[in-house]
Formats: sequence, C-alpha cells, structure tokens
Amino acid sequence: MDETPVEHRGTPFLSIVRTVLRETVITILPAVLLALFVNVFVAEAALVEEGPSMQPNLYIGYRVITEKVSYRFHLPQRGDIIVAGRPNGEKSLIKRVLALPGEIVEVRDGHTIINRQMVREPWVTHFGGPDFGPQIVPPDHVFVLGDNRANSRDSRAIGPVPLQSIKGRAWFIYWPLEEMKLLP
Repeated sequence: MDETPVEHRGTPFLSIVRTVLRETVITILPAVLLALFVNVFVAEAALVEEGPSMQPNLYIGYRVITEKVSYRFHLPQRGDIIVAGRPNGEKSLIKRVLALPGEIVEVRDGHTIINRQMVREPWVTHFGGPDFGPQIVPPDHVFVLGDNRANSRDSRAIGPVPLQSIKGRAWFIYWPLEEMKLLP
C-alpha cells in the first residue's frame, strides 16, 4: 500500500469558485459601498416627471444630477433649482427657489415681488398663473415657483417647502445627451 501523503485542498472546481467569489467581493463590494455613500451624501440622480412647469429649462424625461453637499453649509439661494421630497410617496418636486425664510413674497401676473421689490427672473419665459400673497415665508421654509408660471403647481398651491424636505440642488442635466449642460 502506498503511504504517500495526499494534500487535499478540494477539487479544482471549488478552488476556482472560491477565487472568483473572493475577487468579486474584493472588487464589487467597495464599488457598491462607494456608490451608496455618494448617493446618500453627495449626489443623486433625479427624473423630471412633472408637466411643463419648468419649461423651457427642464422638460419631462430630463434627468438631472442633484448635489447634496452645499445645503449642509448654507441655505438654498434665490434662483437655485431644488429637488424636494414630497409626502405620501408623491413624485419629487423640482422647482426654483424664489423667497427665503422671513421674506415677504407676492406673485402678480406671474412676476415675483420680494419685500415689495420686483425680482429679476431671466429664466422665466412664460409669466402668468394665479396671483399670491403677500405672505411671509415661515422659518425653515422656502417659497418655490416653476419657470413656466402659467402651468406650474408650486408654492402658490402647495405652500412653502420645508428645508428638511430638500434633497439638494439640481445642477447638471445628463439626459438627454444632446441637452447635457450645467443648470444656470
């Protein structure tokens, strides 16, 4: 009888499976964790789902990158396009910030008046829609409007948006490719 020691490390198939599994975990797990970190804390993709309210700057089906970092250091600024979560699973709100906490806001014929001063709004091409105010924007809220005022369901209808519901600032259109650009 041959008494040569036999080394047993499993079949070659199991060895290959272990190697592939280990390499997959080493490669994919960090990538997934990095993507999760970026999506939760840094940036997130958003789909424009609401009607024509932000036209001609954003159309239904556009996809934008929402950066989440800057609002950790300062309030949204007048003119920022924000993405905000809505209650009860409603679609995210994508609108432009016009009035900040404590400001008196009024909308007449689609034109915004803040603290009794008309605001210059170069992004608006379609004024109109319902009038609003004057009303003071509550603490920890912003007043948002669509760029297409005549066809926008915004703070005139739903009220001011709580700062805590803001996911971030829409800053880059990445789809459709021919419209890829930074948002002004």
